[in-house]
Amino acid sequence: MQALTYHGAHDVRVETVSDPILVAEDDILLRVTATAICGSDLHIFRGRTAGMKNGDILGHEFMGIVEDIGPAVTRLRRGDRVVVPFTIACGQCFYCNRALFAGCETTNTGRGALLNKKDARSGAGLFGYSHLYGGYAGGQAEYVRVPKANVGPLLIPDSGLADEQVLFLSDILPTGYQAALNADISPGATVAIFGAGPVGLMTAACARMLGASRIFMVDHHAYRLAFAAEAYGVLPINFDQVDDPAGFIIDQTDFRGVDASIDAVGLEAKGSAVETVLTTLKLEGSSGTALRWAIAATRRGGVVSVPGVYAGFIHGFLFGDAFEKGLTFRSGQTHVQRYMPELLQRIAAGELRPEVIISHRLALSEAAYGYDIFNKKEDACRKVVLVPGLTPALAPEASVS
Repeated sequence: MQALTYHGAHDVRVETVSDPILVAEDDILLRVTATAICGSDLHIFRGRTAGMKNGDILGHEFMGIVEDIGPAVTRLRRGDRVVVPFTIACGQCFYCNRALFAGCETTNTGRGALLNKKDARSGAGLFGYSHLYGGYAGGQAEYVRVPKANVGPLLIPDSGLADEQVLFLSDILPTGYQAALNADISPGATVAIFGAGPVGLMTAACARMLGASRIFMVDHHAYRLAFAAEAYGVLPINFDQVDDPAGFIIDQTDFRGVDASIDAVGLEAKGSAVETVLTTLKLEGSSGTALRWAIAATRRGGVVSVPGVYAGFIHGFLFGDAFEKGLTFRSGQTHVQRYMPELLQRIAAGELRPEVIISHRLALSEAAYGYDIFNKKEDACRKVVLVPGLTPALAPEASVS
């Protein structure tokens, strides 16, 4: 089959690889009908993710048709159309029994194996996201093996919903929803979202759905901010033009700050010169710029919600400010399985239209091009969907909308 494989920083290739096979009795084999490039895939693309090996198949946002099932699969049949969550959960361990599926204790032996010890910090296995998370092949491919099929894949009823309407149930829509719920957004709330990428946009959609009255969005890509303002009514702040975004937000909120801030950027936030040097030399794991702005922009007693991915320690984490304000922090990988059914209902009811963020639809064979323009923020790229079997465009602009 054809699949998108990793070969080092800024080097991904669509290659012919071995077809997947059933391994465990509760596996399914999925024929992928749509997959997407996620912002967190760019951490891998830029060489910022440990545990990657040449030839690893990438991708954790995907859906498709069930082609084969193991003998222990009870929830699905051949021919079913499903969306697959990016977290792989067993449904039976300490954390799964508490609906904390991203903390599954049984599906990821990767981190412990690499460190040569049992590591309770590992969390769930992830599709296409390094051997630190189990080394599972990803879904930017024609076919993929899906473990724990009685727990993860969500059956999409024959209700006329297109792939693009439900594809983002695999990751970014539940991630944005969990971020908004973690921020305690209620009708009339004021919110600041740092980052206008796909997760930031989904967070804005969910915050608006939950009743937020004012949403500030901070980024420095004008085309992304313009889209967010049009689609979700955010108040855009371009930090290339506003030196102190947090100060600006405070000035606009009776000098208190917002009820909640959401850091949808994570470890690769554009930082100071000092911070850039520290991360380059690996003397710190992540840039703290977005997190510092989030702390500064939030009122006393407010909430900082962090769906953005972080690694290691952070230079200049202002915990004293957070303590003095009495802030609450909530963060972590998304418990996707927990939110998928509700969000599917909201899509079907017309309350959410996640597909509007798609800017590029490409053939799977054009995946490397998709990574390149998404990484460089070229051609007003917001979100790339890859379709196996789609005829490649004769020119890049032919697949743009």
